[in-house]
Amino acid sequence: MTVATTAQYCTFTLDGLYFGVDVLKVQEVIRYQEMTRIPGAPAVVSGLINLRGQLVTALDLRQRLQLQVRPDGQLPMNVVVRTEEGATSLLVDEIGDVIELDDSTHERPPETIDAITREVVRGVHKLEGRLLLVLDIERLIASSGASGPKKD
Repeated sequence: MTVATTAQYCTFTLDGLYFGVDVLKVQEVIRYQEMTRIPGAPAVVSGLINLRGQLVTALDLRQRLQLQVRPDGQLPMNVVVRTEEGATSLLVDEIGDVIELDDSTHERPPETIDAITREVVRGVHKLEGRLLLVLDIERLIASSGASGPKKD
């Protein structure tokens, strides 16, 4: 008998798409923070936020995934994730819930997903009425050319 394993995901939306990241990679979720622009940084880097004295690079996921520009007046939320490089903030449209899903619903990304998104999606879960795209945080950050400030 095979025992099904489960995984928990912190979910959020971006331009109508439903994404999830491994909850164990999430440090915290916070409202919009003022950012300091970084001269010469890649377009995907919106700037730096000050998180209780720690400088954290903020990546605009709409820009990274080449989605529509966020509408004027709509402030992004921050999903602060941890990698070996340190903390990075992912700018998203709206924060969802933490959900627990059975690995048996996990599938490879469909071929219909564009190449830019498929590069950073490690799989999908078919849910009732929508698809959860599970992001590979390390690949997402590494491929953005925007590794955050190194940790000590």
